[in-house]
Amino acid sequence: MNHRRDHHSPSNVSDRSGGDGQKQGDLSSHSAVESVAADEAARDFPGEHRRGLLPELYFRWRAGEISRLEAFCDVVFGFALTLLVVSLEVPRNYGELIAAMRGFVPFAACFAQLVMIWRAHYQFSRRYGLEDPYTMILNLVLLFLVLFYVYPLKFVFTMLFDEVTGRQVAISFHEVSVLMRIYAAGFAAVFALFGLMYVHAYRLRDALGLNPVESLQTRFAIQENVIMTAVGVISFALAFKSPGLAGWWFFVLGPALAVHGSIYGKRVRLLAAKMGIS
Repeated sequence: MNHRRDHHSPSNVSDRSGGDGQKQGDLSSHSAVESVAADEAARDFPGEHRRGLLPELYFRWRAGEISRLEAFCDVVFGFALTLLVVSLEVPRNYGELIAAMRGFVPFAACFAQLVMIWRAHYQFSRRYGLEDPYTMILNLVLLFLVLFYVYPLKFVFTMLFDEVTGRQVAISFHEVSVLMRIYAAGFAAVFALFGLMYVHAYRLRDALGLNPVESLQTRFAIQENVIMTAVGVISFALAFKSPGLAGWWFFVLGPALAVHGSIYGKRVRLLAAKMGIS
């Protein structure tokens, strides 16, 4: 006697439920794989990238969370800015208030230069995330120079502003010459340190996993810091004979960096397009 299996028999229902369970298991395992891949991708990129922000178009920042070295550097830069403010006396009458207001422009110039140095340090730290002993030593020397040059920096810009506005400056030729040599030496030393940092990062390009575009940008940064160091060295030499010219010589930086940036910026974009990086 032939028995026909009913469509709704328990065995058939069991087979169907087993198939559905297998599909659900496959979906769960696929979701787990995607979740693990997403977590690994998130660990590969710093927080700025995970939030969808792109600090640099063609350079992946390799630093993760803010390190103790970076935090310490930020504290020192903040202290240097505080020294600029503390050196301003609280005015006690209208005349002293006007005199303090005259110091606003030199203070703004000092503030801008310290922020420029901090920005350069921040960019280097975020790009490479290096914390080896050599990088740490260069960072500490940089911080020492920043703190040491706060007052000479303010004095130079105050003297320059007084000269531009026609105020009488009671200072001898020798004193101006020494002051400009101090400023030029500090300027050259700061950006020479940045140049050494980038040379060190370029030597570690394979260990850091830099692609050709990032390696090109690292060479670009080295050359940029060489230009700034050279301007400081030439200003130091000019200060012996012409302190005024030594000060105005720094305005060469604008055109020099603009031309250099234009040339290398085009090379970076062409290489990125060739490699399909966007």
